[in-house]
Amino acid sequence: MKLWLVYALLSAICAAFVSIFGKVGLQGLDSTTATAVRAVIMAIFLIGVVIVQGNFSNVADVFDDKKAFLFITLSGIAGACPWLFYFLALKHGKISQVAPVDKLSVVFAVVLAVIIFGEKVSALQLLAIILVAAGGLLLAIS
Repeated sequence: MKLWLVYALLSAICAAFVSIFGKVGLQGLDSTTATAVRAVIMAIFLIGVVIVQGNFSNVADVFDDKKAFLFITLSGIAGACPWLFYFLALKHGKISQVAPVDKLSVVFAVVLAVIIFGEKVSALQLLAIILVAAGGLLLAIS
C-alpha cells in the first residue's frame, strides 16, 4: 500500500472523530470560542510533534522565506475558516448532514486544482467527482 494512502486514510479517520468529539464538546458552549481553544490545543500538540521529531530548528526557515511565510499564513487563515464554520454547522445541525457537505471540499479542491494549476482530470476522475458531489448533497438533504 502506498504511504500517501495510509496517511490519507488516517486523516479521514481522525477527521471523523473531530465531528464526534466536536458535537459532544459543543453542547452548551459558544462554537467560535470552542474553535479558538481547539486551535490553541492543536498548535501546542503540533509544536510538541515538531520538537519530538527534532525539527524545531527548521521553524526559522519558515519565517525567513517571505513568500513561503505569506502563503503559509494565508493557508492558516484558510484552514481556520472551515473549522469555524464547521463547528457552527455542528452546533446547529446533524453530523450526518454537516459532514457530507463539508466533504464537498474535495470537489472544490479538484476544481480549483484544474483552474489554478492546470491539473488534468480523466473522464473516470470527473465521474468520481460528480458522484462525490451528488453523494454529499444527497446525504445532506435526506
